[in-house]
Amino acid sequence: MPGAVCVCRNSAARTNPAMSASDEQSPAGKHDQPLAPGLYLVATPIGNLEDITLRALRVLRSADRIACEDTRQTQKLLNHFGISTPTVSYHLHNEGPRAEELLAQLKGGARIAVVSDAGTPGIADPGHEIATASIAAGIPVFPIPGANAAISALIASGLDAESFTFHGFLPAKEGQRKTALEALSRDNATHIFYEAPHRILETLADIESTFGPTQAIVIARELTKLHEEFLRGTVADLHTQLVARPVVRGEIVLLFSPIANEAIRAQKSIAAEVAALMQSENFSEKDALKRVARERGIGKSEAYRELQREQNRKR
Repeated sequence: MPGAVCVCRNSAARTNPAMSASDEQSPAGKHDQPLAPGLYLVATPIGNLEDITLRALRVLRSADRIACEDTRQTQKLLNHFGISTPTVSYHLHNEGPRAEELLAQLKGGARIAVVSDAGTPGIADPGHEIATASIAAGIPVFPIPGANAAISALIASGLDAESFTFHGFLPAKEGQRKTALEALSRDNATHIFYEAPHRILETLADIESTFGPTQAIVIARELTKLHEEFLRGTVADLHTQLVARPVVRGEIVLLFSPIANEAIRAQKSIAAEVAALMQSENFSEKDALKRVARERGIGKSEAYRELQREQNRKR
């Protein structure tokens, strides 16, 4: 729908000067005028330094201060481009009090840029709290677009990019992770996750037990870096590939469109199987549930959660 895109873009340019295509009246974009007061959410490279935008460099040079997830990491970027703007830490553990400090400066007319270690601030990284506080205080907030791992992985994944959901990181604990996976919609939309390399094998195992070994997935690793890699295939195959490696390194984006496990769905309910075993073999509910879980190839905790859901639906 090219017309709809055009209307949306023009509307944004009229209502948000920072997004003007021409930059003729943009306080955040006009090259021959000082940077306007306000908060600037600046995307930085996720690996390849060439992915920094000219606009991002200008904002970082012109800002009064740069709030960084890690000042040491950002300083490498600034040194590379010869930028001497003062920096201050702004990360998960000081986000609340530092946001108050930065907001006070913004109210005084400061121009503050916020960056994460890599990618777009506010997307699985600090930035949301100061942006929300600034908006509430009537302070202009300017997005400075650039690199983003989730979107970069999506467009090269081969999966549907028309309808997708970004979830950030899956829970670290197995039970919570399985619950999150089981709750995913199965409407052909692409689901995007970040995952740590030391947890990827556990996550793949949980995906396999939830959606079956033939579930198609894409793993994007070390995006834009020297060892960038895309792995595409079934979850069982990719799990086998990664298990064979001495170690899995690098930041990972995991993408898939869930399918229902038809073999499991075709079976009768867990509650019915448990009840039948309790009656025919005099099993306790616990032992019957273990047997059902083993026969279905799923974890005991997953079987228990499904049993609870079935029992709750009958109430």
